[in-house]
Amino acid sequence: MFKLFGKGSDKRSEGDVLEVELQKPVDCLCDFTYNFHWQHKGKKLDLSWKIPENEYTFGDLVEHLKNGGDVKIKGDAGHRLGSSMGNDLKYFGGRGEAIDVGNIIVDGNVDTRMGISMVKGQIYVKGTMKGPIGNLVEVVSDKKGYKKFRSITDVVSNGLKGDKLKKCRLTGKKLTIDDGIVRDTVGARLDVDAEVLMNGNADLSTGILMRRGTVKINGNTGKNTGALLNGGTVIINGSTDDFTGVDMIKGTIIIDGNAGKFMAANKKNGKVIAKKGSPIPPTCRKNLDAEDRALILNLGFNPGDFVKFE
Repeated sequence: MFKLFGKGSDKRSEGDVLEVELQKPVDCLCDFTYNFHWQHKGKKLDLSWKIPENEYTFGDLVEHLKNGGDVKIKGDAGHRLGSSMGNDLKYFGGRGEAIDVGNIIVDGNVDTRMGISMVKGQIYVKGTMKGPIGNLVEVVSDKKGYKKFRSITDVVSNGLKGDKLKKCRLTGKKLTIDDGIVRDTVGARLDVDAEVLMNGNADLSTGILMRRGTVKINGNTGKNTGALLNGGTVIINGSTDDFTGVDMIKGTIIIDGNAGKFMAANKKNGKVIAKKGSPIPPTCRKNLDAEDRALILNLGFNPGDFVKFE
């Protein structure tokens, strides 16, 4: 059951906790997209749906976080916990900007893809997390017995705010991630002139919805690398899976390897520079111009090995 403390005002104060007890793992708790509602139009999940064996709805949890309250989950959480947390999504009438939110506290384990595309807030976990995780780094916890995670995008945009990183380091506006954990959505929605460097392989949607800055992966990445890219630069020092640059609006993606099949599907603008790849028309293969060659040289690559898809 839920326990809601201080539910007397429209704007909840810091420390206000909404508590939910789970009998078994539930997917998409505190998911600001409601499992990408715009794709299924409420058939898979809706704001109004009640969480199994509980009084409150999926929408109640998200709104509580938006109002600055914390959500405490007693039990194991399922997949995609805290997806797009801290985003005021236009689809739901928001401004499309990052917003301050409360925290998620889990007294149990969490399944895969925790914190995908997350930009604000903090997640505390007492148990274990299955990989891949989302756009998160671990910091030293201020809650005994819990691991604490913050958004990569938040750390490089707004600083550590007194937190200390674990197995990562922030130097100015450059965040280096060396913990060996596989992640989705690295650098999601980055909109500052900062750099995220991750050593190791990443999974889905690296650099999704970026507007400014640079995300570099020293390893391979999964599908949808640079999806909906709206500025900035994504550099993959390896190969990517299919649908690289899908729905890309502008910006640059550089791949020191194979960019996969169905590349640049529905691309509006921007360019993909890679050694190999199979684009979707009207995107086609072109030779590098002088500006492209200078960019590749500056990054330490041999421009003779690359072609442009534009």
